[in-house]
Amino acid sequence: MIRERALKVVLVIVGLLFVATVYGVVQLREEETLQMMLSIYVTLGVFLLLAARNPSANRSLIAFTAWSSFAHAAVMAVQSLHDVGERGHLLGGGLAFVVIGVAMILLAPAKVRVVGS
Repeated sequence: MIRERALKVVLVIVGLLFVATVYGVVQLREEETLQMMLSIYVTLGVFLLLAARNPSANRSLIAFTAWSSFAHAAVMAVQSLHDVGERGHLLGGGLAFVVIGVAMILLAPAKVRVVGS
């Protein structure tokens, strides 16, 4: 019960953070690539907020969020090696994505097994 409530809280917090990236979609007119990426995060944020109602029914979305966060963090870590001027920003952002991924994995609902159908 506590684990499910914690997952719901994490889903709402991460969902709101991702939805908040809509600001970047609107403001970064000269950064088309960044706008496209952020639009995906806005959409994911909306679905995370919806998933908070029933996390068990949204296991695949939670897993996608976790593993895509790890992938994003890995890309940011590699980019930090090439862009020294943005290293702190990239590593800090990457760490945030690792924290999101770990939280989602640790709190993910267990797979429900149906016995005898």
